[in-house]
Amino acid sequence: MEKKQFQAESKKLLDMVINSIYSKREVFLRELISNASDAIDKLYYRALTDQNMTFNKEDYYIRIIPNKEERTLTILDTGIGMTKEELESNLGTIARSGSFNFKEEHEMKDGYDIIGQFGVGFYAAFMVADRVTVVSKSIDSDKAYKWESTGPDGYTIEPATKETVGTEIILQLKENTEEDNYDEYLEEYRLKQIVKKYSDFIRYPIKMDVTERKLKEGSDNEYEEVKEEQVINSMVPIWKKNKAELTDEDYENFYQEKHFGFDKPLKHIHINVDGAVRYNAILYIPEQAPFNYYTKDYEKGLELYSNGVLIMEKCGDLLPDYFSFVKGMVDSEDLSLNISREMLQHDRRLQRIAKNIKKKIKSQLLSMLRNEREKYEKFFKTFGQQLKYGVYSDFGANKEELQDLLLFYSSKEKKLVTLEEYVKRMPEEQKYIYYATGESVERIDKLPQTELVADKGYEILYFTEEVDEFAIKMLMSYKEKEFRSVSSKDLGFEEEEKEEQEKAEENKELFQAMKDILKDEVKEVRASKRLKSHPVCITADGEISIEMEKVINAMPDSQQIKAEKVLEINVDHDIFQALKQAHEAEDKEKLALFTKVLYNQARLIEGLPIEDPVEFTNDVCKVMVS
Repeated sequence: MEKKQFQAESKKLLDMVINSIYSKREVFLRELISNASDAIDKLYYRALTDQNMTFNKEDYYIRIIPNKEERTLTILDTGIGMTKEELESNLGTIARSGSFNFKEEHEMKDGYDIIGQFGVGFYAAFMVADRVTVVSKSIDSDKAYKWESTGPDGYTIEPATKETVGTEIILQLKENTEEDNYDEYLEEYRLKQIVKKYSDFIRYPIKMDVTERKLKEGSDNEYEEVKEEQVINSMVPIWKKNKAELTDEDYENFYQEKHFGFDKPLKHIHINVDGAVRYNAILYIPEQAPFNYYTKDYEKGLELYSNGVLIMEKCGDLLPDYFSFVKGMVDSEDLSLNISREMLQHDRRLQRIAKNIKKKIKSQLLSMLRNEREKYEKFFKTFGQQLKYGVYSDFGANKEELQDLLLFYSSKEKKLVTLEEYVKRMPEEQKYIYYATGESVERIDKLPQTELVADKGYEILYFTEEVDEFAIKMLMSYKEKEFRSVSSKDLGFEEEEKEEQEKAEENKELFQAMKDILKDEVKEVRASKRLKSHPVCITADGEISIEMEKVINAMPDSQQIKAEKVLEINVDHDIFQALKQAHEAEDKEKLALFTKVLYNQARLIEGLPIEDPVEFTNDVCKVMVS
């Protein structure tokens, strides 16, 4: 029998399919099942247009037949079949897709769409098989034909015997090697696993004889292994069912079945879009974060299906980073897929789906915030940090999108509040949205810097996470109200500003002397406008705050950034009188002692390390006995 050669380009492409296009060998089964589904779809479409034909869906199926003795795997379908010419045309020229041509010719729209479009999926079989045999009988022919190939060296076509219309693909599996175990594709559990993963929602039953352990007839305790035919796919995906028919339990079960998480989702979003781009989606907002969520090992993404066939387990392009906590799936018939069906073309349709999904997620979160506050706060305590990173990242490009989703602890409300809630409560004369930073709510409550703002009766937002101040610096303002740290030089209190300037002038020489003692440790020593009962505090001038300094310097390979620190003294405190007396008496040693003790106390309050703890404790002892 004459062996026919693949075209030169096809030969190269076949080599690529076998060796490099597919990243996972197991997808060969997905491709062959998809082709089988297409073949049944074509028969269905023929029945729609041919009055002499009837289509009883129950008569159509796909069967998987593993044979361990022969080391063959057969995929059989009861579809439309292929003539000799179609075998040569569709299988003899790689990347010539009969499904794609059929779809183009018949302008198929709604209903039964054709999965295969590029005609290379069939050749994935050569990743696991030394020889591929196709026996097919077309509905348009009384004769059956056999196409056979061992790979790039060519193929043969000859008459065959087959009673029924349809196609059988027989794979003669490769021999096992030290690296590769091809026998796994003969194991029932492995075949079921692959079908469940990739082809669970193919619309026709996928049948296979499965071994079950059952009680022997007439026995109470003796078991035997019995082979029985089972349908191993679900067929009807939940996302194509009517929402009105589904319960919360149905969505939760799907969440568990797909292993999106071990928790119970807080919310689900079911999307059906039938517009310029058609797609269905089920999205989940989890209750708990994965153990590696805030690490570089975490991989975001939604499962992506094309007409019920899994294309990608995690399509990251469908979610922005700040919504990376969302789990779920998207199924679309309209996306352009490349030949491996594993990578998407970055076209407008994909971008349109992603944009719509982003809007739906934000809408759901806002709805939770307004109508289920307790549930939203639970979500925010788990994933709020990610939203704040979203505000900070990309130079603030997404700040408008995310600002209304943020929550911060309020000094007045003693609970989490939104920026909108804060601004609505602001007195008319209040210029800024005030905030204070620290490691915890308890520590911020005790910060000396909050005294003046609190005494004015103004609300203060507490920033306790490392990202908070970075995000707010990027946000800059909310509803035309600037953010201002309680440690800022300008708090917007003109009366206190004027008073501070007068006291600074009066004690100019003393403050300069203290600055000379501390040298480069501080930019300036000045009278404080913000302290009431506390003697001392450290603030920062410039864009880098003390909290930001701590965060940046804790990073690997840090450049050791320094905030421009200012030591502020409460001139109404008794300690200031001791400073004045030492300065007026020209007791430089005592002034230096008091200055260093105050400076190190201020560092401790801010959570900054003391350069020489032993010297500090000795200085405190000297003060005690002086």
